[in-house]
Amino acid sequence: MSQKKPRPYAADTKAANTGLDIAVSRRRFLVGGAAAAGSALAAAGVSAKVDLELLPPNVPPWSQALGVNVDQRPYGAPSKYESGVVRRSVEWLTATRESSVNFTPLHELDGIITPSGLCFERHHAGAPDIPPQAHRLMINGLVAQPLIFSMADIMRFPPQSRIYFLECAANGGMEWRGAQLSGCQYTHGMVHCVQYTGVPLKTVLNEAGLANKAKWILAEGADSAAMTRSIPIDKALDDCFIAYSMNGERLRPEQGYPLRLLVPGWEGNMWVKWLRRIEVGDQPWYHREETSKYTDLLADGRAREFTWVMDTKSVITDPSPQKPLLSRGFQVLKGLAWSGRGAIKGVDVSLDGGMNWKPARLDSPVLTKALTRFYFEWNWHGENVLLQSRAWDEFGYVQPRYADLHAARGVNSIYHNNGIQTWEIDGAGEVHNVRLN
Repeated sequence: MSQKKPRPYAADTKAANTGLDIAVSRRRFLVGGAAAAGSALAAAGVSAKVDLELLPPNVPPWSQALGVNVDQRPYGAPSKYESGVVRRSVEWLTATRESSVNFTPLHELDGIITPSGLCFERHHAGAPDIPPQAHRLMINGLVAQPLIFSMADIMRFPPQSRIYFLECAANGGMEWRGAQLSGCQYTHGMVHCVQYTGVPLKTVLNEAGLANKAKWILAEGADSAAMTRSIPIDKALDDCFIAYSMNGERLRPEQGYPLRLLVPGWEGNMWVKWLRRIEVGDQPWYHREETSKYTDLLADGRAREFTWVMDTKSVITDPSPQKPLLSRGFQVLKGLAWSGRGAIKGVDVSLDGGMNWKPARLDSPVLTKALTRFYFEWNWHGENVLLQSRAWDEFGYVQPRYADLHAARGVNSIYHNNGIQTWEIDGAGEVHNVRLN
């Protein structure tokens, strides 16, 4: 739903920040706000007690003895003190564990690249165990010569690397009718962004030779769910990609090992994992996952079909329900924005529920169809705050309010929810998911 570019920023009358105010707070933020931090620390699972024997000028025990022999860990793992930074699921969200989803802990991450072990994952029949030497990619249909590629064949093509976000069409789906889930991991965590390595799909299709009547492709996975999706040939020849690596190592099993399809900027279920076959045709196939699923049900009973693009979206990751404020004074707000149409052009932040907006700072790199990190510096003095972020992309599409989405599409859909998220901060620094139109 396209909107015009935001109007010039109005003054924030509720919590105005001057340059002097922020500068003073920066000098004081390390020693301020201890009285307000107690309940927020408890909510975050952070202990406020520290053994004084471990603090300077004492020499802690880890500085007096040899550390762990790294050779005993041939594949590295995070520190045990970060053991809570994991993907999590919502038990009632899917019918069975065989068809489930795990959410990225966005509130615990920095930068734009998602660690491979924390990437959101959705499966319809579990992750198959596929020996790469036995895997094949078949190309058939309206082609000059049907072909079968081994993994060795695919990896002989000159490799290229790309950074893209992947988002499930149902990301935020449980929030359509009102605020339900507590934490941006659950409201927005069906998204990740990694660097992929592989070969453009166009290169592989050209090896088989496309017939003049070729208008669509059907991508099929090798899992027992036989996931399939129809994709227009124009998109297939534009930026679709066949990947065998992510973040410098081979794909994880749950991310499609040994081969997956990338459909940049489009809904994640089209990024077929465990890719085994591509059929070329002259019309869409209308299979299960593009008829009974992944269509947007409107208020009048009709459904939008082929709503592939993931429109501009943003979320504040810190503070958020799983990341409360621990002290008063100077704060650095963190968030993520993305657009399936191209690059993010700007992000605004509101402290009063959208009445007034201020520009956030975009961190580099700002890439097309990739997550973009943004920051906003402000001061919190214990007042109630209604935090929102609003992003727009290089084509002028502006992230809509929930009222705009509901007016256009009703509340029956669970797909393509890119409404503006609101976090309410109370006087104790705890953060709550609330709904504002």
